[in-house]
Amino acid sequence: MKKEFTAKTVEEAKALAAEEFGVAKELITFEVLEEEKSGFLGIGKSDARITAEYVEPVLSKAEIAAEYIKTLLKAMNVDAELVITENEDGAVIDIQGESTGAVIGRRGETLDAIQYLASMAANKSDKEYYRISLDFCGYREKRKAILEELARKISRRVLRTGRTSTLEPMNSYERRIIHSAVSEIEGVTSKSIGEEPYRRVVISSVNGKPVRSYEGKERYSSDRRGGYSKGGYGKGGKRRGDAPIQKTSMDLMKVSFEKNYKKPKPEDEMISGSLYGKIDL
Repeated sequence: MKKEFTAKTVEEAKALAAEEFGVAKELITFEVLEEEKSGFLGIGKSDARITAEYVEPVLSKAEIAAEYIKTLLKAMNVDAELVITENEDGAVIDIQGESTGAVIGRRGETLDAIQYLASMAANKSDKEYYRISLDFCGYREKRKAILEELARKISRRVLRTGRTSTLEPMNSYERRIIHSAVSEIEGVTSKSIGEEPYRRVVISSVNGKPVRSYEGKERYSSDRRGGYSKGGYGKGGKRRGDAPIQKTSMDLMKVSFEKNYKKPKPEDEMISGSLYGKIDL
């Protein structure tokens, strides 16, 4: 962009150009066409004329996302600095400033929304997707640690009881954290069910039975007819005789979580939101 400006002095003309372009004078290239003249007793007085040229810089996708985030934070009255770290997949933008829940929101929902909008802004002019990851005062790592501990806690419960546990709805990022943590624990497995934004993780035992002892005595599961496996215990802790083991078809033990998503089975255990804990920043 190139334009001519006229003012009483050269400096005033430069100031007009900076205001017109909306950038600092240091970013503009000036050419003085005519210096100002004071004249004699007002005779022969003339203004200064200059040309000003500003070439708008080409921003990277990470910089575009950062500029968009700055605009949102300004509208939210949040004073913060952005630190951009680029990697092979995209860029991580860390918002550094005074800790405030306004940027994070309930379980990171506001932070996720800002991240999504920034990604849209960065990728609107190019078909090749560039991943933008957003963090605020180390929130992501703290949340990751809490989710991993939750996965381990629920997995231990599933192993102890043999009963399936269904967690509250999570976004895809948090579900991946849960799946990754569960995959490291032997005897349990996990999968996602439902539709967004209510998609959730189900953690279940691989063999569907408890694997721990109870008060030093191994527990045995009974079938619908009341039969117990060899060495089982009846009421009052009295040992039963060698009762025949009633076999249950494995097909009857299968539960289609996708099919019964809206109406969970009675044995499914819904995990309360209180288990997620509160993150203190």
